[in-house]
Amino acid sequence: MKETFDLSANQARRIALAAQGFGEARPASVNRRHFAKTAERLGVIQLDSVNVIVRTHYLPAFSRLGVYPQALLEKEAWGNKRSLFEYWGHEASLLPLALQPLLRWRMARAEAGEQWGGLARFGKERRPYIESVLAEIEKRGPVTGGDFATGPRGASGWWSWSEGKRALEWLFWAGYVTTATRRGFERVYDLTARVLPAEIHGMPTPPEADAQRALVRIASRAMGVATEADLRDYFRLPLQGARARVQELVEAGELLPVKVEGFSKPAYLHPEAQTPRKIAARALLSPFDNLIWFRDRTERLFGVKIRLEIYTPAEKRTHGYYVLPFLEGDTITARVDLKADRKEKVLRVQASHTEPGAGPDTPDLLAAELSRMAAWLGLERVEVARRGKLAGALKSALKGLSA
Repeated sequence: MKETFDLSANQARRIALAAQGFGEARPASVNRRHFAKTAERLGVIQLDSVNVIVRTHYLPAFSRLGVYPQALLEKEAWGNKRSLFEYWGHEASLLPLALQPLLRWRMARAEAGEQWGGLARFGKERRPYIESVLAEIEKRGPVTGGDFATGPRGASGWWSWSEGKRALEWLFWAGYVTTATRRGFERVYDLTARVLPAEIHGMPTPPEADAQRALVRIASRAMGVATEADLRDYFRLPLQGARARVQELVEAGELLPVKVEGFSKPAYLHPEAQTPRKIAARALLSPFDNLIWFRDRTERLFGVKIRLEIYTPAEKRTHGYYVLPFLEGDTITARVDLKADRKEKVLRVQASHTEPGAGPDTPDLLAAELSRMAAWLGLERVEVARRGKLAGALKSALKGLSA
């Protein structure tokens, strides 16, 4: 007897894409309202220092909205009237300001030394020193790790941080300080009370269970349909806490249990999730994009294995160093290993590979998106290396665009 499902694999994929903002046409011109809507919909934007193309936090808005001024993100993240703040959301993240009270339980756990072993030990052993650093920030104003660069360095797993940098990161983790701005990618710290708007800083702190329920709601809305593990991963919630919160929301009718084709575990549908008949997306996805960052879910939804190969020796890489999957409609049809050669003003496609869902239009559609990305990055052309089965067709498609 054939197994029956509440949602087919195709329906689940379209639900997930719509929830992430891929079910809407890109605006002709992107303004602050478009960007704010995207950030609110995602709930969290991962930060990362790798700058092979552009740092990853700039890419989710480009993938969904198309060409937009990068200064728009910088203004919302680090401007005087910011709408985002930095904290540990998924990993290091930008999050809408309204989420700050929902993460204070994590800050409290950090202060109590319950998370991140090495830094937690440092917090217990060097608390008087940490308090002296905090007092110095109160007196001096914004500081960087370089302002406290003296003292012994940590081991390689601590990125060779000085004691001063570790103190700043502990204060950041515990919520005493936050990012006032960035210089390049260097974090500039100041007191949270001086950085965040008074109405946010003054909001009451919800009980931990209430905050976690709110975060699960946000994750559910952002994913559309998800398993318990998917929901937990979105904001990296603790296992037992997430499990209890999911069941509480199911009992309240805020999560709808469903059986999804291709999912081996029970799933939960957001009550307001949309199921478009068709997704017409064309997008290059950061390897840290919300849609694909949880690799197990990516494989369930799209039938492709996404692996970050930055830390894999070059000779052992399958697809390349910094690989962006190409979303075509509701299918991942290709992957490209990209590098922005800023000196030569070239977007280099170092390898290009097809996926089983690729069709005859894939080279042309991918070429158009690569050209769009190059223009957004201020690069003058796209050049394709010979590596990968898609290389020849992609090179011809790019020539056709420029003819």
